[in-house]
Formats: sequence, C-alpha cells, structure tokens
Amino acid sequence: MNSAGTASAPRPGLRELKKRRTRDALLRTAVEMFTTRGYDHTTVDDIAAAVDVSPRTFFRYFSGKEDAALALEAMTVAHFLDAVRARPAHEPPMEAMRRAVMEGWDTLSAVVESVAPIEQYLRMYQVIESTPVLLAAHLRHFAETEEQMALLIAEREGLDVDADPRPRVAVAVFSGVMRVTERQWSTGPDFSLAAMRELTATHLDQVGPALAGNWRAPQGA
Repeated sequence: MNSAGTASAPRPGLRELKKRRTRDALLRTAVEMFTTRGYDHTTVDDIAAAVDVSPRTFFRYFSGKEDAALALEAMTVAHFLDAVRARPAHEPPMEAMRRAVMEGWDTLSAVVESVAPIEQYLRMYQVIESTPVLLAAHLRHFAETEEQMALLIAEREGLDVDADPRPRVAVAVFSGVMRVTERQWSTGPDFSLAAMRELTATHLDQVGPALAGNWRAPQGA
C-alpha cells in the first residue's frame, strides 16, 4: 500500500492556528455587528476593538469592511465549486450543478458554523440586499463565480469554453435561477435554511419546463 496515499494532512503549527483563530474572531465579530448594528454603522475600529486587536491587524486578514462582509459568501462559493468538482463525470452539467447545490445546502451548516452561527450567515443576506455597496460587490462576485463555473464545466466536458458557448449558457441559466431564488427568499416570510433549500429545489425543477415549454397563455385566458 502506498503510504503517501494514506498519510493525513500535516497539522497546522501554533502560529497558523493563532492566525486562523484571529481571522475567525474578526469575521465572527464583523458579521455579528453588521447584522445587529447595520453595515454603515459599523467601522473597522469597532470590529478590531471588540476582538482586542488593532485596526492594522484587521487589515492583515481583510482588505476592508466589504471583504469581511462577503467572506462567508466566499466560503460557500468555494464549497459549491468543490461539490461540482466532486460530482460523477457521467452527470450532465445542469444535473451536476443542481445536485451540488442541493447537497451543498445539506452540508452548509458545518462549513459556516466553523466561523459563525448559521442564523447570522442567513441574516447577512438581508444586509447585503439592503446595502447598495454590498449588493454591487455581491453581484460582481456572482459574475466572477459564473466564469469560474463555466471554466469548470468546460473542463468536465472536455470543451473549449471560448469555442463552445454551452458551458457559459448553462451556467448563466443556473446562476439566474439561483439569483431569483436568493432574492425571493431574502424578502419572504420564512427566512430559514430549510426554506432556502426548498425554494432552490422548486425553482431548479422548473428550469426545463419553463424554458422548453410553450410560453403563450391559452386563448381566452
């Protein structure tokens, strides 16, 4: 047996553990303040003081407030991309993305709660949607994620993403559904993870019929 294949990953040293704990504490505090005080009423100095570090230390880990506000989102995007990479090669692209996002909702709590309570993560969606500067950054990151996903799908299918439009088209459709779902959920009456998962499944299940079916209303309707 190849021992290299079974060796566990090296444990991080004390220095790395301390850095990770500091970053997690800053992120957890930032999210708590953003969701209770509001983004505009929270400063870098506030976050740093609450963790008992200097603003200079904050900037070692985050480029600014915006970076901290979107850090949990970046974690979930990375989680989703990893899930797509892990899907069986025989699955069609739309099925692979659908299964990855649905299974991602089932394991999201473990990813997020390593840093912050899942409830605060969910409330950050409302903060982002109601804060113009964060919403603009969120949509910009959304577009960047679409390109990453298109490259990943093209690689899975053995395609040239610049010569074959299908990976970008499929990802654009999928991302559009996710954005509609996200907006509807963040303003709806049930602001739970279960509700987001159910709404995601409902909307993704409608993609095929909605795009391929007849859009015309019945005569006389």
